[in-house]
Amino acid sequence: MTLRRVLFQMHWFLGITAGFVLALMGVTGAAMAFEDEIMAALSPGVVTLAPLPSGAGDAARLSPDALVRAASAQRDGKRVQDLTIARDPTLAAQVRFAAKKGQRGGERSYIDPRTGRLLGTATGAGVFRTIENLHRWLALPGGRNGIGSQLTGLSALALVFFAVSGLYLRWPRHPLDWRAWFVLDLRKTGRNLYRALHAVIGGWVLVFYLLSAATGLWWSYDWYQRGARYMLTGTTERPERGGREGRAPGGRRGDRGEVAEESRPIAPAWAGFQRSEGARFDRVTITVPQGAAPVTMRMVPIGARSDRMTDELRFDARSGALTKTKRYADRGVGETIATSIYPLHTGAFFGLPGRIALFLTSLTMPLFTVTGLLLYLGRRRTKRALAAVAVPASADNGGADRPGVLVVHASQTGTAERLARLSAAAFPDAAIQPLATVSPADLRDAGTVLFVVATYGEGDAPDTARAFERRVMAAPADLDGVRYAVLALGDREYPDYCAFGQRVDAWLHASGAQRLFDRIELDAADADGERQWQQQLHAIGADPAQPDWQPADYAAWPLVARTWLNPDSPGAPMYRVELGIPAGTRWAPGAIAEIEPRHDPARVARLLADCGIVDDGRVAAGLAKATLPDPATFEAGGRDPLALPPLAHREYSVASLPVSGRVELLVRQCPAADGGLGIGSGWLTEVASIGDPIAIRLRANPGFATPMDPATPLVLIGNGTGLAGLMAHLRERARTGGAPAWLLYGERSSAYDRPLAAELDALQAAGTLERIDRAFSRDAGCGRYVQALVAEQAARMLDWADRGAAIYVCGSLVGMAGAVDAELRIILGDDRVEAMSEAGLYRRDIY
Repeated sequence: MTLRRVLFQMHWFLGITAGFVLALMGVTGAAMAFEDEIMAALSPGVVTLAPLPSGAGDAARLSPDALVRAASAQRDGKRVQDLTIARDPTLAAQVRFAAKKGQRGGERSYIDPRTGRLLGTATGAGVFRTIENLHRWLALPGGRNGIGSQLTGLSALALVFFAVSGLYLRWPRHPLDWRAWFVLDLRKTGRNLYRALHAVIGGWVLVFYLLSAATGLWWSYDWYQRGARYMLTGTTERPERGGREGRAPGGRRGDRGEVAEESRPIAPAWAGFQRSEGARFDRVTITVPQGAAPVTMRMVPIGARSDRMTDELRFDARSGALTKTKRYADRGVGETIATSIYPLHTGAFFGLPGRIALFLTSLTMPLFTVTGLLLYLGRRRTKRALAAVAVPASADNGGADRPGVLVVHASQTGTAERLARLSAAAFPDAAIQPLATVSPADLRDAGTVLFVVATYGEGDAPDTARAFERRVMAAPADLDGVRYAVLALGDREYPDYCAFGQRVDAWLHASGAQRLFDRIELDAADADGERQWQQQLHAIGADPAQPDWQPADYAAWPLVARTWLNPDSPGAPMYRVELGIPAGTRWAPGAIAEIEPRHDPARVARLLADCGIVDDGRVAAGLAKATLPDPATFEAGGRDPLALPPLAHREYSVASLPVSGRVELLVRQCPAADGGLGIGSGWLTEVASIGDPIAIRLRANPGFATPMDPATPLVLIGNGTGLAGLMAHLRERARTGGAPAWLLYGERSSAYDRPLAAELDALQAAGTLERIDRAFSRDAGCGRYVQALVAEQAARMLDWADRGAAIYVCGSLVGMAGAVDAELRIILGDDRVEAMSEAGLYRRDIY
């Protein structure tokens, strides 16, 4: 497996496990981002106080010693461990009482600095403690040392992996183009939108997530904290904190609530602090001293971005003299970071903008869980669809030297492989192989090769095919004699739609291989594209009885007219079949009519008789639209006819325009192996009666669309019933006006095979048709096909092409299409034909 594939597998696996924990951590982290502001807003009279009377000043506020005594008295003499005083007189002070033995933190309470009355805790404090517990250890038993802390720690590690692997997996083809990284296209839909949200917003927040994860691990693992502190400061020792560094003589540490000596007065130290700092502080936390310990004050200066940007000052408890000063501004970079892990984690290190940024990025965390899950479920559906299509038994090739057809696939999610399996199953002797394992020799040995290849990302090959493109497709190979077709999968919401399939097609052509039919480009889960590919496979020898891969909904339109166009022709009868359409029905020239056919009742009756089945009215009706089984395997009562695979649809070019009020088809009768007529042609030309409903579905055919500019001359080349597809363009040109057209058309007999001759003559008289050239293959003295006309008219063909004409070819795939293509390449040159095809000036509707 490639590194990319390994990282992708790890990325989605961790995403559907750690992703849910990270989503919870993100939401709870965002909830705590403005905890102080929220509680202050919810707690007037507790966190915030009414303004002092004008001119009252500091005289209205109690001294620190008075506040400590008042607080202790209201808690039955409980020792106050520290006191926080705000410079703003409208903010309450805070006291923290010493913890009981065995506990980590003591009770906290707001206190009115004017009266000394304890105000209790802020509204919502308990809720925020629960949120914090969820954030840090999922509120599971054991707290910091429990399983919850391990889970959040592992999730933080996973977040680092997500950021790094996501950066690698989405690395764009043009990494210096900032738009590829940061522009979010909200016009995308479905999986494309989920992927864009996941990738682009991931790029927006990547730095913030790395910061959150790197700092969050500080509290998850002691080894991480020690290692990070050593890298930052050169020591693994934690910095001293006021109130915890000294012992009272003969006593124990003062932070366990075991008082060995009475607390000493703060007044001398407070006076020294006021002399030293004056009004430069925003808040100051005073550690209430015991015994001979100094008074430590941690001051947040005015304008500090966070409450951890503190200056630490120590005062002698007796004299109030300043004995030690440790300014935040004097810290080195490493020490600054090591003592600011929490502000970095919350964004407060960068001030209000940083807090807002971390708040918003934390809120987006569930987005990645949701979009990742949706993408995962989409891949699961694709894999289930792939698993539902077994590799056909013939695909193994049984060790044969040369398969009849080789189906090659390059798939990212499994869709291309599914279609490759279905394609191989349509042939009796097909082999199937991933593109990554194919060599030019394999292609030459096969002779006929079908490529089903997907495009991934920004026009890239699927991961498994990248090496093939890099090694094999770097230069043309010797593929003379190979016949091929390409089904290119892509998504029109991306600019490089089907780009890899286009490159495969171009490489095969440059290597001397011959196209069986034009590349079919499939947009995502486009049922129309799949059905078109399936129909083209039928034209090159696939089983025509194979059911549609994606059944479609049909409308029932009445058969209103049927005209035999070539009585007495040496060829098979050709009919003009006309269906009535509902008002408002629209289509464009080039459209295809999909017909759901029915069996000749005589054929169904023979099967019932051969199987000894007595029809109850239901059986014959079910068999009429099903793939008929071999009588030997369909015994009376042994199978339900309604469970048989449905007949595959038949496709016909639409000759008419909506303005006519009818769908007009040209259908030639085809013989069947049992002596009757072909299923589709027989249904439309003989079995169905005038007025009968015909199951039909119209689909667009962009590859055979009319030119956007009516000033573009048209060269129309076709044979037989291919005239239908050309007539739609002629009729459109007659309706809208524009440059003239030239028709080159081949049939069997000049005396009997001139379909729609009167209309064509009228179009020529009106100037829509500048010229008509016909070839008749069965006429004595003529005996030529339409490709001979193309060769004879080489000079005129070159002239029309120089005038910017668009060349349209419609008709049989076998014989005509390939021969006409070869003649055009001789006349115009291979490169020019390829360029015209890319520009939409060479279009084919062949079958």
